[in-house]
Amino acid sequence: MTTAGRYTAGAGGGGARPAAALPFAGGQATVGTSGMTFPQGLSERSWERIGTGLRELTNSSAWWLGDWLVHGQTSYGTRRYREAVERTGLDYQTLRNYAWVARRFEHHRRRDSLSFAHHAEVAGLPPAEQDHWLGEADRLKWSRNELRRAVRAGRAERRDTAGTSLPGASAAGSCPDGTLPVAATAAGALPPAGAAAPRADGPADPGGPRAEVATLTIELSAGRLDHYARVAAAQGLPVEQWVTRMLDAADRRTA
Repeated sequence: MTTAGRYTAGAGGGGARPAAALPFAGGQATVGTSGMTFPQGLSERSWERIGTGLRELTNSSAWWLGDWLVHGQTSYGTRRYREAVERTGLDYQTLRNYAWVARRFEHHRRRDSLSFAHHAEVAGLPPAEQDHWLGEADRLKWSRNELRRAVRAGRAERRDTAGTSLPGASAAGSCPDGTLPVAATAAGALPPAGAAAPRADGPADPGGPRAEVATLTIELSAGRLDHYARVAAAQGLPVEQWVTRMLDAADRRTA
């Protein structure tokens, strides 16, 4: 955002502040640090055009912040990255979410016709599925919520077809909607990575007693899930197995 050469009086007598120049507002509105004022007689068409521009600016700023954070972490390391986040004064978790989505989509795979929120909805999917669902959302003009419903319906259909208890899991072990399914047997062990969890209604293990299965779904923000996935990967574990071990360790400490 550039700064115009004119000044307006700040609200509350705080002195003159530079007014921001927004191309889509033109001379139809005056934009200051803490607000926007409109002239009398502003046409409805002009008001709608300004709203469309503000929507696009908000959407772009999420990508800009995400790319800025990714560049900072890549170029200057985690410590400087955290300092930069703190200096913005913006919500830390929100910024981390922006960075997580930005990492998941190279620039050439981002669709200008769709919002940042559309991309965030499918960020947990493998790239091929991301492209498929974004293509459908673009073609059918889906809203973010319509895309979310379509992705969930697709997962439910795959679950019914495959009969697996962990449908649509990403490479990091998370589900596309940002939830983390954790399956554990009564003995506290997980199936090997990549294998489906045993079903409670399946055949008994001929080599031992039949294990009961419970599935716990944990809802996490995209940023927190990304953090847990990286911690788990550093220990050579899929994220759902790492979470189960943490729960077991907490249980032992409590006992």
